[in-house]
Amino acid sequence: MTAASAQTPAARRSNAVLAAFSTVCLPLAAFGVALPVTLPEFYASHVGIDIAMVGYVFMAVRAIDIAADPLIGAAMDRTRTRFGRYRPWMAASAPVLMLAALMIFVMVKPGAGPLYLFGWLLVLYLGFSVGTLSQLGWASVLAPEYDQRSRVYAWWQAFNILGVIAILILPAAVVQSGMGDYVAGVHIMGWTIVAALPLTISLALAAVPEPVNAGEAPHGGLKAYWDIVRRPTVARLLAADIVLGVAPGITGALLFFFFDQIKGYDRAAASIFMLLYFVGGLAGAPIWARLAVKIGKHRALAVASLIFASLYLIATLLPGGNFALTAAAMFIAGLPYAAGLFLLRAMMADAGDEVRLETGVDRTALMFSILSATTKLGHVFALIPYAVLGWIGFQAVPPAGGNSPASLLALQVMFIVAPALLIASAALLLRRYPLTPDRHDEIRRALEARPGGIVE
Repeated sequence: MTAASAQTPAARRSNAVLAAFSTVCLPLAAFGVALPVTLPEFYASHVGIDIAMVGYVFMAVRAIDIAADPLIGAAMDRTRTRFGRYRPWMAASAPVLMLAALMIFVMVKPGAGPLYLFGWLLVLYLGFSVGTLSQLGWASVLAPEYDQRSRVYAWWQAFNILGVIAILILPAAVVQSGMGDYVAGVHIMGWTIVAALPLTISLALAAVPEPVNAGEAPHGGLKAYWDIVRRPTVARLLAADIVLGVAPGITGALLFFFFDQIKGYDRAAASIFMLLYFVGGLAGAPIWARLAVKIGKHRALAVASLIFASLYLIATLLPGGNFALTAAAMFIAGLPYAAGLFLLRAMMADAGDEVRLETGVDRTALMFSILSATTKLGHVFALIPYAVLGWIGFQAVPPAGGNSPASLLALQVMFIVAPALLIASAALLLRRYPLTPDRHDEIRRALEARPGGIVE
């Protein structure tokens, strides 16, 4: 967009384009739920690695991955090709993720050690970082307007949840259909991801344009990183992302143990509860997108966080034994689930516009890498309960007498109380958030007035 057309509204992306773009979320979201939910429990219960060691391995790999994210983001910001800035990175992530999925889900055998898990998990996480960061950066340039950006990320989140639902159904479907046991279901999960990656990425590359933001070449190294992190707008987003990442991470990591050993439901029932929780998130996503248009993204997220915390407490405190009641409560509790995931990313894209206006440099990918790092840091913290349970003697497969009352109490406190408090704290962190809709409109007008503001 040139200065002459600065006042022309940005083109509204069609639903078909946004759907094609968002299909990549299907396999990426499958990784997203398998990493914190399926794989830790699978490697502890079926591969045979000690539960505390599983937690240590995941935390170590996450730490390396977090350190790598800013390097990947900075490299993306410096990328200039005739195919775009983010598209080549997304294409490159496909073979890495396909190989890692095969080794982590399919090829692993009982008795594989911590080094096997560490090595292939590291490959998977690095490929996952490249795939997700390239998609988030690409999404930020698809719609520069405040409200349209919410729409783009709402589509992104809806397909994320669809991917989560599909991958959660697979193991249970394999068992219920008689095709195999739970281990076979995890193997099929891996094969499904391997098949979906090249199909969805190819569709996005073929059907979706990538506008390019004008700006000077990025520079500054670690100082630039620190300058972004300390900005009031970004700092609040990162803090909110950490607490909203830790909470569902704890829920996912402990879900099977909680419903099995506290509520008395088997794995199939727990999988249904988790599935309904994510279906609730899919159903609720349009609510928060519309609310964001009416009252602003930060206010909509604060409201959603308070409602989320309340509904989560109610659902997890219900007594066991009533499947229908628990199922309904988990669906309702999931209604606010998607709000934080897509609104925070839309808000970070807005913050990227602010940085570009003030510095003349497009650091979108670096900023999303910082947000990705805090999300992953939240997931690292979410695995601390694995270590705690190991210290107090909790066993993933308990002996005939069961786990001790102390270990079961610790499980309940970590699963019920901690996530609710963390989710509610996000509302407090977003008080006096400075980047309002009016302020972003001012930023966008100033950017569009510059020559070569956005090139389609």
